Amino acid sequence: MRSLFRAAGPSGAGGHGRVLFRLGQCVPFVIVLLALGIELSPAHAVVTGPILAATPALASLTMGPRGILSAAAGAFAVTMITATLHQSWGGQVYSNLLSLLMVSVASVAVSNAMRTRRQIELDQVRRVAEAAQRVLLRRVPARLGPVRMASMYLAAERGAQIGGDLYEAAETRYGVRMIVGDVRGKGLAAVRLAAAVLGAFREAVHYEDDLVEVVNHCAAALHRECAVPSVVHQDAEGEPTEDFVTALVVQVSDGFAVHVVNRGHPPPLVLRQGKVEALTPTSPLPPLGMEDFITVLPGEAESYPFAPGDRLLLRTDGVIEARGPDDDFFALPEAMEAVHPCTPSEFLECLHQGLVRHTGGYLADDAAMLLVERLDEGGDQAGDAADSTAPRPGRGA
Repeated sequence: MRSLFRAAGPSGAGGHGRVLFRLGQCVPFVIVLLALGIELSPAHAVVTGPILAATPALASLTMGPRGILSAAAGAFAVTMITATLHQSWGGQVYSNLLSLLMVSVASVAVSNAMRTRRQIELDQVRRVAEAAQRVLLRRVPARLGPVRMASMYLAAERGAQIGGDLYEAAETRYGVRMIVGDVRGKGLAAVRLAAAVLGAFREAVHYEDDLVEVVNHCAAALHRECAVPSVVHQDAEGEPTEDFVTALVVQVSDGFAVHVVNRGHPPPLVLRQGKVEALTPTSPLPPLGMEDFITVLPGEAESYPFAPGDRLLLRTDGVIEARGPDDDFFALPEAMEAVHPCTPSEFLECLHQGLVRHTGGYLADDAAMLLVERLDEGGDQAGDAADSTAPRPGRGA
């Protein structure tokens, strides 16, 4: 699967954090303007040189060399203007300019060193996270039984914690069975719960004929994992957290239908003859781990038509909750309808590019997509050949 890595803001920051970060970047320039106002006011006797000399150091906390030099240039301009205006050229002014130069050079050097060290640490953490996720999430085959498939994992910006997205597909005697889910939270706790759910699914799909029982096995595994005392299931105050997993379990058999059990997950989308339809459950159910909110357990999976040529998209909420510069969500159904006929892997690549354009390359949360195309009874040899020559997945699982 391919990964989307961007660094268009502070690592792991949401909208509120980005606003504070931008405000922090404005502080050195606000100080320069305040110093200019003081020098042009009757209070110009106040010495502003030491304050201006500190602006490059402040800029180095939130900006790179370009921002540091911009703040230094502003401070230098204010010093030159006020010295000329007040005819105050002398030892103090030259001392201020020398201090400003030395602080600027030191700030640029320290900023470069800190950024290089931070980048090395982030790359190392990310490599470890990617290795763990590759072990957890297996590569989805291009063809399983009566369907063609493609998958894509989009990683959040560098520095974000590894997410709890999970997916799997397996061909069984009951048909092709798939799961897509999203664990609450991030980090090691999310990976641990995702591994428990995936392990239960991989075992149960091969001997449980009822799709609901497969989901029940996943829920039981989650409960067992949550019952094990561990610091990874505690919040900042040391209190136990409420762990749950949204999950979507799907089965495609020889009949032209798709069977779905939805446990609090975004509904799958079917693209049929150029139009997208959401397979919304008739009786919504809570996520795995929140069975206390279910009064009556579901008796059977819900079935929907799934004819040859139809495409089913399973995804995590990181796709639909991706926000653009105007804080608007990504219009996934419209993006699906706009894609021209192509192979499943090319289809996901088109959605990937649309997501990049919408977010400006900044993805705040990990996202996973799994596309399933129904073939006719005779298969699609040409499509299989096209998929076999498609590019191999890159980073991700």
